[in-house]
Amino acid sequence: MAELAARGAGTHVFPLRVYYEDTDAGGVVYHANYLRFAERARTEMLRQAGIGQTALMAEQGVAFTVRRCEAEFLKPARLDDALEVHTRVIEARGARVEAEQVVKRAGDAIARLKLEIACVDRQGKPARLPARIGGAFAPYQPTKS
Repeated sequence: MAELAARGAGTHVFPLRVYYEDTDAGGVVYHANYLRFAERARTEMLRQAGIGQTALMAEQGVAFTVRRCEAEFLKPARLDDALEVHTRVIEARGARVEAEQVVKRAGDAIARLKLEIACVDRQGKPARLPARIGGAFAPYQPTKS
């Protein structure tokens, strides 16, 4: 698989290929699989920023969970398509992270996701983002003009 990259101001890019298991009976990517693609992209963005989710819980006592997700499906993806998931962190403060993810094929947006991600403690209650974590999101945030 191609190397993961942070391309452009504040964007992490995760390349992937559509496999048979990702499609429905019509050969189109099943809608719920876009959520899986987005989750993988966010996990790899965190990993690239030096944040392993297992270590995050073990060492900091916190984890991330999706609180809200809005998805817009623009065009279908099909078997063997090469896709990229572009992830931007819009805001990270308090106990939440706002992110935008765009799934692209050949540079064209085919799906858009807007997410609110909560930082929670071991009991599932909101927990402030550790300072190190908030700073790790900086490369994936839009530059301020």
